[in-house]
Amino acid sequence: MVTDLAAANHYDLEHLKSPEIWKLVQGATHYFVGGYHLTVCPDAIQELAKQAAEHDKPFFISLSAPFIPQFFKDPLDASAPYWDYVIGNETEALSYAESHGLETKDIKEIAKALAALPKENKKRERVAIITQGTEPTIVAINGQEVKEIAVHAIDPKKINDTTGAGDAFAAGFVAGIVAGTSLEQAIDQGQWLAQLSIQELGPS
Repeated sequence: MVTDLAAANHYDLEHLKSPEIWKLVQGATHYFVGGYHLTVCPDAIQELAKQAAEHDKPFFISLSAPFIPQFFKDPLDASAPYWDYVIGNETEALSYAESHGLETKDIKEIAKALAALPKENKKRERVAIITQGTEPTIVAINGQEVKEIAVHAIDPKKINDTTGAGDAFAAGFVAGIVAGTSLEQAIDQGQWLAQLSIQELGPS
């Protein structure tokens, strides 16, 4: 296996703001950013985030990995006011709690804390979603009661590789929101796609 971030490690704000690319940004209806991009060009994330808030378009971010809240805390926190949706798994949530001094390992409490962070675009509620493998998905919306959504049952013998399951969940979830489905349906789609992913070898 060869892993090479190649062009991803050289992305810059100048490219994002170039006329041909920025035109696509302006025409987009939703914005999704993977946490890994915080390691490369936080300025680009901030520009996308501000564009989303100014034009009342949904902005999604995935925490992506436990090291993001630990070692890229400042750029993550800078983007936080613009999150309409924040997605992570339980390990990433625990890492966030530790790096931000939340003094809790309760996933529901961490989700509530994420949902309650100060927000730039107050026209939209913040939704924090924490997946927990085969355990229920935790959903917190602003100050509302935290919900648990059961995952799709799967025979453990069918689980081949969990690599990329979080990305698959995010893809299914975002696709649902873009299509205008309910929050519950979008989460269901994310779980469905993650279930397919873990039956394959490698991220697919």
